Amino acid sequence: MLIKVFGSAVFGVEATTITVEVNIDKGVGYHLVGLPDNAIKESSYRIAAALKNNGYSLPVKKITINMAPADLRKEGSAYDLTLAVGILAASGQIKADEVANYLIMGELSLDGGLQPIKGALSIAIKAKEEGFKGFFLPIQNVKEAAIVTGLDVYGVENVTQVIDFFDGKGTIEPTVINTRDEFYKTLDFPEFDFSDVKGQESIKRCMEIAAAGGHNIILIGPPGSGKTMLAKRLPSILPPMTLREALETTKIHSVAGKIKDAGLMNQRPFRSPHHTASSVSLVGGGSYPQPGEISLAHNGVLFLDELPEFKREVLEVMRQPLEDREVTISRAKFTITYPSSFMLVASMNPSPGGYFNDLDAPVSSSPAEMQRYLSKISGPLLDRIDIHIEVTPVPFEKLTETRPAESSVSIRERVTKAREIQSIRFENFEGIHYNAQMGTKQIREFCVLDETSLQLLKTAMERLNLSARAYDRILKVSRTIADLEQSETVNSNHIAEAIQYRSLDRDGWLG
Repeated sequence: MLIKVFGSAVFGVEATTITVEVNIDKGVGYHLVGLPDNAIKESSYRIAAALKNNGYSLPVKKITINMAPADLRKEGSAYDLTLAVGILAASGQIKADEVANYLIMGELSLDGGLQPIKGALSIAIKAKEEGFKGFFLPIQNVKEAAIVTGLDVYGVENVTQVIDFFDGKGTIEPTVINTRDEFYKTLDFPEFDFSDVKGQESIKRCMEIAAAGGHNIILIGPPGSGKTMLAKRLPSILPPMTLREALETTKIHSVAGKIKDAGLMNQRPFRSPHHTASSVSLVGGGSYPQPGEISLAHNGVLFLDELPEFKREVLEVMRQPLEDREVTISRAKFTITYPSSFMLVASMNPSPGGYFNDLDAPVSSSPAEMQRYLSKISGPLLDRIDIHIEVTPVPFEKLTETRPAESSVSIRERVTKAREIQSIRFENFEGIHYNAQMGTKQIREFCVLDETSLQLLKTAMERLNLSARAYDRILKVSRTIADLEQSETVNSNHIAEAIQYRSLDRDGWLG
């Protein structure tokens, strides 16, 4: 008897439906074809034990299973449940009438229990698109899949529940989640708050500008000046995610298997890889490509602490994703594109010793050592960072101050207002939502300068020897400063402030 059941494969952040054809004939043998990997080939042992331990059996006949399309590589153990249901239906142990109307995925334990899978949200979206009646999957993944409305999503704990459902012996209630209610359960009081930071008013101003326009920022200062503390608090002043952003972010984390019994993500991601990270772990890839840190930080923050300690080749692979806001991973047989629209926040010491070229510093490095240390970061990478700011140590008077600093909630209100202005401005431009995403065309349209501002910018360009990319970055930052002041035009004050935030372009900035 020939039976068709359906599973799904995830490539990038999109799913592809896999048709599993099970044919049982006279003879003995178990033949699995259609480019399965080793995890799928080993499924016969898991299936046999799981069925036996639940009162069913693997038929002692010739079982041929084809996973179509046959030229597409299938990977992972998530097809166990699909294959088990197909074998039971083809051997007449369960009713086969409704099997083809459902998409079935799950890894089997030897006792018939189900283990979680990756990419449940992408699979659920595809199942709805292709008109499936429902989707069976492990109960640990049910919340992320149930985000998709218009599809019955069944979370199951054991293979017996699925068998009883198709045999009409038992019912399973589909999980229903109100996506909007789930999404709007936001945290008004963040764990890390700017009110904890003493002093550093100019740095907080930079952080506010960076958050308002989605700009990349690098903090340069000696140890203990508060660089890491400030960076960890940046997500607390970013505007809340939109529903579209939340779905995009949840889909990427679902593919990477990082949702862990949670539904829709409503907090912006904050990723902080260690400086020993490889280029593949940062941008994604591998023999079976997985999203890297820059994609897991999509719509959030990627924090690179001690930037010069990262291997140079690791940092250089970020050049193209920083510009294009997506990363394309090419292999011999396929190409995958992951979104990677993130805010880069980097921190670094000005020298190997950690201090400026200062006679009072505990450890001093020679100018040559400092230059060698800074040269670990290439000019093209620094060009792609909009704001460079020096962080100086906090004086004792500020540290002992009892007056509370401004909270993240009040800073976030100003940032959100500025982002709303940008959303209205770019509503007719696809893929552009805030100032940092502007292309050349939008810069020319929305950053028109008067004669005074042009002269100021020309002088800065000549004195600092700035590149054309740095010129665009200054215009983008000045547009954000104007938005925070709710000014329709960019004036010379905005340009002057934006120029100040290019520390690493200035000769002798260490002096």
